[in-house]
Amino acid sequence: MSAVATSVHDFTVVSNEPVADGLMRVVLSSPELAASLEAGQFVNIHVPGDASQILRIPLSFSHADAKAGTVEIVYAVVGDGTRRLSKMAAGESSTAVGPCGNPWPAVEGARRACVVAGGVGITPVVACARMLAESGVAFDAVVGAQTAGRLWGTDALEALGAGTVAVTTDDGTAGRKGFTTDALADLLADNGYDVVYTCGPEVMMAGVARICCEAGVACRVSMERMMCCGFGACGTCNVAMVDGTYKSCCKDGPVFDAEEVAW
Repeated sequence: MSAVATSVHDFTVVSNEPVADGLMRVVLSSPELAASLEAGQFVNIHVPGDASQILRIPLSFSHADAKAGTVEIVYAVVGDGTRRLSKMAAGESSTAVGPCGNPWPAVEGARRACVVAGGVGITPVVACARMLAESGVAFDAVVGAQTAGRLWGTDALEALGAGTVAVTTDDGTAGRKGFTTDALADLLADNGYDVVYTCGPEVMMAGVARICCEAGVACRVSMERMMCCGFGACGTCNVAMVDGTYKSCCKDGPVFDAEEVAW
């Protein structure tokens, strides 16, 4: 868990451009925020333009550059808040709460890892890959999307040193037709991974967790819930645990040990 206190940070938009069908990449200038974030955490952004919308938007980041003072976020345009965010132009400003949640954990003694992303889950997975690269942990990657036009992140993963980047699409327009779990199963059969990190649709992560459990490989998952407040007060983002308890995705997560989650 990060020791840095969560606080409100001003930011200015540096750029905000489409990178794939329905996906945008926004770069925020916010030096203190950039310096405080760890891979796997998220930020809660206030998007101006509608006074009736009082809730912030929780978004994962793909890169926090402390030297440049910038935070890169690749997000899906799926509702009113993200639509308004997609219209923010360079030079416009607002505020973000962060760092929120807990980071991807390093697994002691891990020498080889695999990262698995589905859809917009690629965003925190790219941040995870950067963490692994900086820690000297070799890694492979699996990236899945509905179709070729919605793919993003493969170039970033290759640039970070991924040994293999396996691509899957639902319709077969890029990589192999099928699911990320199929590609992961093949990679696991050929490689001795110490840990798998994953983010994407919950059904996908449940499949990744099952495969890892059967193979005896540690698995860490970044869960997604409707995080209304972002600091554990509202109780809307509960995640069921196998011991019958519930934990807050925003405060106790978003990263969990896959074996703790009641899939």
